[in-house]
Amino acid sequence: MNSALITGASSGIGAATALRLAADGWQVVLAGRDRTRLEALAERTGGESVAGDLTTDDGLRQVADAANGVDLLVHSAGIGWAGAFADMPPERIDELVELNLTVPMRLTRAVLPPRVAFVASVAVVGVRDEDVYSASKAGLRAFAASLRYRGIATTTVFPGAVRTPFFHGRDYRRRFPRMVEPREVADALVDAVVRGRAEVFVPGWLTAADRVHGALPGVFHRLARRFG
Repeated sequence: MNSALITGASSGIGAATALRLAADGWQVVLAGRDRTRLEALAERTGGESVAGDLTTDDGLRQVADAANGVDLLVHSAGIGWAGAFADMPPERIDELVELNLTVPMRLTRAVLPPRVAFVASVAVVGVRDEDVYSASKAGLRAFAASLRYRGIATTTVFPGAVRTPFFHGRDYRRRFPRMVEPREVADALVDAVVRGRAEVFVPGWLTAADRVHGALPGVFHRLARRFG
């Protein structure tokens, strides 16, 4: 039986990924900060829960020990921040980069599984008012690409706006692009892992935005300034 450790499993994409993997017959280890939610999800999935703060040495060690030779490590834990960069408190910068980028690197090193999946974001192309968040997710993309040279299979998923706590308290009025559900991201991630795909965008048409950004960055940023 395949096994997976999922961080950020208390809610959102992490919880949806755990449910999808369990439904596919995987044994899951659920990591997060909310013990009550983790235990409830463990009952639904038949998995093991481990509550801990990954930004502390003890918490990261506890989660790494629980991994116990898993086949897949899914990095779903993360936080966001949106607003004028000048208004972002310095301590918030440190907190965001630590959880979104440093923790996945440290935990991957501690576990060294054969496969690693990362929940990044379409913000890797650079999103207005999400300067630090965009940088942290772009770092994940580079880290995933580098791991492949070491023989570790990696999959990175790049969702657009997802109906998760990230958007709680924020007014998302756009009809296009529509918000996607955590389950859609989880399904795309798991399918990509099974098929050995390195990257997948959700919804799929966002791949075009990434290609324009890579091939014609000047054009991309002019369009982004105009249309948001």
